[in-house]
Amino acid sequence: MTNDSDGMRLALEQAAKSLLIATPNPRVGCVIVRNGEILAEGHTHAPGEPHAEADALRNAAAAGKDVRGATAYVTLEPCSHHGRTPPCADAFIAAGIARVVIATLDSNPLVAGAGVSRLKQAGIEVVTGVLEAEAREINIGFFSRMERGRPWVRMKIAASLDGGTALLNGSSQWITSEAAREDGHAWRAQSCAILTGIGTVVQDNPQMNVRAIPTSRQPRRIVIDSKLQINPESKILAGGGTWIFAAQSDAKHIARLQDQGAEVILLPDANGKVDLPEVMRELGRREINELHVEAGYKLNGSLLKNGCVDELLIYLAPCLLGESFGMANLSTLIDLADRTQFTFHEFKQIGADLRLRARDISSPLTSSSGK
Repeated sequence: MTNDSDGMRLALEQAAKSLLIATPNPRVGCVIVRNGEILAEGHTHAPGEPHAEADALRNAAAAGKDVRGATAYVTLEPCSHHGRTPPCADAFIAAGIARVVIATLDSNPLVAGAGVSRLKQAGIEVVTGVLEAEAREINIGFFSRMERGRPWVRMKIAASLDGGTALLNGSSQWITSEAAREDGHAWRAQSCAILTGIGTVVQDNPQMNVRAIPTSRQPRRIVIDSKLQINPESKILAGGGTWIFAAQSDAKHIARLQDQGAEVILLPDANGKVDLPEVMRELGRREINELHVEAGYKLNGSLLKNGCVDELLIYLAPCLLGESFGMANLSTLIDLADRTQFTFHEFKQIGADLRLRARDISSPLTSSSGK
């Protein structure tokens, strides 16, 4: 290791180990170095367990390494408040760390520069902004919640080359390859919650959980169901914990759903539908960082029309379906200036299919995240 960028890249590798476990906390990595020698590494664990800084210090102690006078590389500003764990800034001070290199400041109002101030007041040299874009990218959902009060919303769509997502008879299994479906489960796994609509629940009776890859944590499952039509025996309710957003109330039906461990949240809009922007704000209040959407073309269209989608995750299969249901039910435009504009973020072949990621150019986080 010869410079701060090298050290931060190692810290980002550690942060990636938190991808599936840290929520609702940010994914953070820490590497402690002296004279080019790595003394210890750490990453954020599950809520209530050590943050990256504490993990690295614990690992250094277990290995008999003295970290006094060392440099710590950390992908997010060390916290300065008592939450589920003690302040990480205080841990660095107590350990005798001499220099802290930080990728990006924490947007959490409980931190927001206070961690840096505490370190500096203790006489520790602080450097910020090293590989900041990369550090924001790995925590794009956390920054979305802290800065906008709502999660980063990623909409997954599997389609043919001509944009078909299902035949007119409703058949859609399977348009894309097994490799693409496994990749989709990896995106499910890193999300805090998976959202679908009542149409998909009725048509497919999906489980909406992670099965194709190993995971120690299942995302929260969410259903948009304006008329509260969901069958209490639906697979998406199995195991409890499902949130159902509705616009109409039915006390007896709600009681049956509650018996299955579900929670019904009533958020009607002026038209008797679920207020989708308010759903996003409510999910932010409930500490959902990344929301993964797998729904039909009607709900896809409603989410897009309401400005609730930040990123499209599209798997294109090398086939044509002809007349079929499309990706989203959108309003007819008469002027191209009214189109919703996205920017391509990534292209990658997954098995026989092509994975495209595109981001809404109006999102304030699009330009600030790494590309």
